[in-house]
Amino acid sequence: MTISPVPRSDVRSLLLSLRTSRLADEARAARNPHLQAALVEDKRIGMAIAVWARTAALVVIALMLPFVNPRWEVLFYEALVGAFVALGWWQLRVARVGQSRAELLLIIADLLLLALTLLVPNPFVGEPWPTAMQYRWNGFIYFFVLLAAATLAYSWRTVATIGLWTALAWLIAAGLLAAFGTTLPGISEAVAAALPAFERIRLFLDPNAIMFEFRVQEAVVFFLVATILALKSRRANQLLFDQAELAAERANLSRYFPPTLVDELAQKAKPFGDVRSQEIAVLFADIVGFTRFAESHPPAEVVGVLRRYHALLEHAVFANHGTLDKFLGDGVMTTFGTPTPTANDAANAVQCGLDILRAVDAWNAERQAAGQPPIRVSIGLHYGPAILGDIGSERRLEFATLGDTVNVASRLEGKTRALDCRLLASEALIGRLGEGRARLTATMKPSPGLRLRGRALPLDAWAV
Repeated sequence: MTISPVPRSDVRSLLLSLRTSRLADEARAARNPHLQAALVEDKRIGMAIAVWARTAALVVIALMLPFVNPRWEVLFYEALVGAFVALGWWQLRVARVGQSRAELLLIIADLLLLALTLLVPNPFVGEPWPTAMQYRWNGFIYFFVLLAAATLAYSWRTVATIGLWTALAWLIAAGLLAAFGTTLPGISEAVAAALPAFERIRLFLDPNAIMFEFRVQEAVVFFLVATILALKSRRANQLLFDQAELAAERANLSRYFPPTLVDELAQKAKPFGDVRSQEIAVLFADIVGFTRFAESHPPAEVVGVLRRYHALLEHAVFANHGTLDKFLGDGVMTTFGTPTPTANDAANAVQCGLDILRAVDAWNAERQAAGQPPIRVSIGLHYGPAILGDIGSERRLEFATLGDTVNVASRLEGKTRALDCRLLASEALIGRLGEGRARLTATMKPSPGLRLRGRALPLDAWAV
């Protein structure tokens, strides 16, 4: 697979995005609770991984130090390794999203302690030791351990700042050591006398030489690496923002569409799906006499009743793995077995209907205690083949469930008024219940030979 070059517009977009201020990112997060939660979780996990990785790296370094310096004086550095471990766990304890003075101070403490460890001679070394000799151990590479851990835990701005601070501090320390560091008198002259014809080797071996040009090289390379890692962190952070905003969009869609349909639609590669026929269970529920209720009550009370009613239905539907197909004013259409049919669709539909009745009974008890009239709900259920697929246009689509099964369920819901019952379930549905039939039909009575509007043949049903 070939990778096309990055367009110049993308590079410009990247450079412009780097100018985005911390306040702008915080404002973006404040508008999106999903993003806030994602940032908190990302920081929590990132800090935990960083501290454990840092601790493991320091343990390896502690085991390696006696190999590098097999003398008792190495215990001084072992103690310092323990201090770095403690600093790491302290950082985990105070970590939080956004600016944190405690975190900033601990980061500075990290860098200062490492600089002192690398540049200040071990006090337990008995022999004379010029300060410049500290550079001969190539200890600067340990800064990369701290930098690598920082990329797991901190924002891209912090990573870039660590790179800048470390590079500047390293150069300032080299200048201070060159001006005020200790030297061994006569040793530079002795090296020069021993190697009169090898000027470069003499400069490299001189124990008193700071070799500032190499310190500049170390600082510049470290800053470049930190900048590259910061860009990588920025890209990862942007992906986190994008994923959180997609999660927010998906959550918003779930308020209007069933969660199962949101999952299916999100996985589609094209807008129009394949139309298919499959057997499903369909439930219609409605408030009896709602039109008269709406005429005689204030709009705010009517809307309040609808919201409570819809919440009760939604809970029962989702608890029984149904798809809340659509709200129809004071009614609702629910399907079981969409988009994917299961062996429990019929049982789930019946259980959902019974759960709705129980929830409404509990609600009516509250209403009667408050001196309000009860709400009567009618439910119709049927099982059979239905047509499923997208209908509409490219600009406006709806995942529709069509067919005679839907019509029969709607007719059964309407028939409850003539039979003075609250729920009618067709024999086609009851016959699919299997082992749970006795339990689910315990409160039902047979209602054979029902005549439904628009159907020539009678239909057997069960009533509650």
